Parts: sequence; structure tokens; C-alpha cells
Amino acid sequence: MGIFTRRSQTADTTTAAALAVDPALAALTGDYAIDPAHSSIGFTVRHAMVTNVRGGFEAFEGSLHLDGSDPARSTASIDVTIGSVSTGIADRDAHLLGSDFFDAELFPKMTFRSTGAAQLGGDKYRITGELTIKDVTRPLSIDMEFNGSATDVYGSERVGFEGSAEILRSEWGLTWNAALEAGGVMVSDKVKLTFDISAVKQA
Repeated sequence: MGIFTRRSQTADTTTAAALAVDPALAALTGDYAIDPAHSSIGFTVRHAMVTNVRGGFEAFEGSLHLDGSDPARSTASIDVTIGSVSTGIADRDAHLLGSDFFDAELFPKMTFRSTGAAQLGGDKYRITGELTIKDVTRPLSIDMEFNGSATDVYGSERVGFEGSAEILRSEWGLTWNAALEAGGVMVSDKVKLTFDISAVKQA
């Protein structure tokens, strides 16, 4: 069963739905802080038309507000430190941090601020919001799956989500590329973003 209940279109069915809220799910309503030590934000991009390069960001922080009865009232906020980008190759990371790509000295943060949330069915949701990279802010939708909740060994209540989204990096001003002799380009415009989030409920 999903963390959110669907809302009906009429007053009668809305009341019925409210009465049918699972108490265990309703108890998850609250504010949460993302735990970076047990979360990851990654990306995958096609390289030289033949393979994928994977990377991620090692430093980020964020918060969630979950509403157990109305997904539209749930929110998410994430701030990513661009300088923490890692692909496993130091020279490639340095190129990403430079003016050809992120220009990290001028734009040290990438941010996401949600504007809405909706249940797609079961444990699947879509979070809509605005992604800012460098000085460009554009809409972004992230498809997420609720992985469950648990109390950890320290007594903290946790929830888990994983999800993904696809963007065209050129829409955020990340336009650097190089043509290949055989045709095509060095780096694809399409980038897949991945999220694996563990968040701790705040007192």
C-alpha cells in the first residue's frame, strides 16, 4: 500500500477516503532530513556513442515533508555541492567542474525544489519541481518509488525512496561537446539522474 491515499472528486468519497487512511501510513506524516551517509544521487551519460559513464555527487543535503493523506502537500528540497562530483577519473571530474560544464567556482550548488506530488499507483509517485543548474531553472519531474519505513538501531524513524529522471543537459546550459570522426558526438545530451534516498524523521 502506498504512503499516500488517493483523493476522490466528490465530498462523500473524499470523506470515505479520509476515514480509510491506514493508521500506520498516516503515522509517517512529518518532516524528514535526508541522510547523506545512506543516500546517493547519481547520473549516467552516454560516452562516444558506445558506452555509459556513471558518476554521482558525494555532498548534498535535503529535507522532505510527507503528508500521509494528501500527496499535493508533500514537499522535497535538495541542495547538491557541485564540487563533490565524482566519476572515478580525476581529470574527467576536473573537466566537469570547469567552465565547459558546471563552472563550479561561479555556481557551487545545484538545487531542486518541489512544487507538487502525485500518486501514480501503489507505491509509485511523481514529484514535480524546479531544478537549478548554474543560473538556469527549469521544471523537472522525478518518478519515485516508496521502499518502506523502519525504526533503525538508534531508534530513529526512517523512510526510503528511489527514483529517476531524464534531462537534456543543453536545456541547463551544459552544451560542451566534441564531434567524432565516425559521426556522432563525444557526450550525449540526454542524462539520466538517479536517486536513492534514506530520510530520518525529525522530532
